[in-house]
Amino acid sequence: MYVITDDCMCCGSCVDECAVGAISEGDGKYVIDTDICVECGACADACPSNAIVQE
Repeated sequence: MYVITDDCMCCGSCVDECAVGAISEGDGKYVIDTDICVECGACADACPSNAIVQE
């Protein structure tokens, strides 16, 4: 499962990379809906602040 840490800069780079639309803007950072996420890792690769990690 991928999660977005507090290091998120809210740049939105991950949103455009998510093929299934699992990422949305949350309170102060983006969040990943784990029910939708297919764990492809494209969002983590696109994140300039390395705020998306696999748990």
